Amino acid sequence: MNAPTAAQHLLPTLAIRTMPAALVEALQARFGAQFSVAMAVREHHGRDESSFSVPPPAAVVFAESTADVADALKLASEHAVPVIPFGVGSSLEGHLLAVQGGISLDVSRMNAVLSINADDLTVTVQPGVTRKQLNESIKDTGLFFPIDPGADASIGGMCATRASGTNAVRYGTMRENVLALEVVTASGEVIHTGTRAKKSSAGYDLTRLMVGSEGTLGVITAATVKVYPLPEAISAAICSFPSIEAAVRTTIQVIQLGVPIARVELIDAHTVRMVNAHSKLGLREEPMLLMEFHGSPTGVKEQAELVQELASDHGGQAFEWASTPEERTRLWTARHNAYFAAVQSRPGCKVISTDTCVPISRLADCLLDSVTEADASGIPYFLVGHVGDGNFHFGYLIDPKQPAEREKAEQLNHALVSRALALEGTCTGEHGVGLHKMDFLVTETGAGAVAMMRAIKQALDPQNILNPGKIFKI
Repeated sequence: MNAPTAAQHLLPTLAIRTMPAALVEALQARFGAQFSVAMAVREHHGRDESSFSVPPPAAVVFAESTADVADALKLASEHAVPVIPFGVGSSLEGHLLAVQGGISLDVSRMNAVLSINADDLTVTVQPGVTRKQLNESIKDTGLFFPIDPGADASIGGMCATRASGTNAVRYGTMRENVLALEVVTASGEVIHTGTRAKKSSAGYDLTRLMVGSEGTLGVITAATVKVYPLPEAISAAICSFPSIEAAVRTTIQVIQLGVPIARVELIDAHTVRMVNAHSKLGLREEPMLLMEFHGSPTGVKEQAELVQELASDHGGQAFEWASTPEERTRLWTARHNAYFAAVQSRPGCKVISTDTCVPISRLADCLLDSVTEADASGIPYFLVGHVGDGNFHFGYLIDPKQPAEREKAEQLNHALVSRALALEGTCTGEHGVGLHKMDFLVTETGAGAVAMMRAIKQALDPQNILNPGKIFKI
């Protein structure tokens, strides 16, 4: 494994580039009040949900149109200054951090729903539209956008990181749900990838190249995504288990039997305890599965009954069912508040998050050994997982003033990723590479594959101004 664990190597490499006065003057002249060098604005755009601390960008541009993005990139290109796209700041892997200085390009004001094509089940939006805003905009059509990474992330950011989340077991990830993009290149040229057609064999699949590129190949300024009819019936349930293994074995059996479950999430006992304290709930402090079923009333009933039977065989008990939106929201509070509940449980902590994903048949092997290691480490942690597709997350709660804790957490992450890769899994199921997983990417894909990625980056961004220092080092 290539990931170093010595404490001094666990922080990003900084190579700050100078911001020329001529560029500051040009940006001020072009953008006026949409341009800022105020420290408070820069600091807001210089942090995300990762554990890294990096100096803020030299300036911030608030883009309000594709033309704004294009002009900002043209000016940055003239001076070879980095540009880091910014949506809502919910990244977990340091994607938004200005490790080489430069301009934070905030697209949150580009938040218009451009078109709703209900007959074709597609919607086109600007990048600053959030998933909740999108669903609010289309609720009257009887459609919904299913990708739910937990945070109210922007669609542009979700495209950039190839996000997924709780519904991925049934509806897939952003990779399967983005049909077309409008992208501004490093030189400021506006290009279009894909169409609203369901399929195409026209040339290289540039849409898929951009989805997951983490802002290193272009800045997304519009996205056409799939939407789905709201299910006729939805039922949710929680079920407690005597052990994590029992919950995981139940999940594996549900998936292998082909039950079309929409969501199946794991929360360990530590996390249930944290959520109870944070949200004033009274959940049983045992490993728990949260499940949701979509379909016809008859189909949902049959699915739920089958899953309850399978869970009971593994010691599952304390089933609680919910069919109204209010009841479902209450049950899902535990999952959606898990991260914030964990952070609150240790004031002042930072979270070292993991994001491995393995084939469903290897989930128990990977997860249970990792739990044993985490328990033995003495580091407080929480565990949640989209276990229906083999993806799970440890969050190690470290004291940022104690380098030994960071090093121990990174060693746990190192061991976890090594285990996942040995089981033919991946170092990141949905968070992306960012700053945190660059060395793991080499181990997972091989030096040749990373060299190919680097060649694509250099061809499309020869001055290395698009979110430099992310995914791999150049």
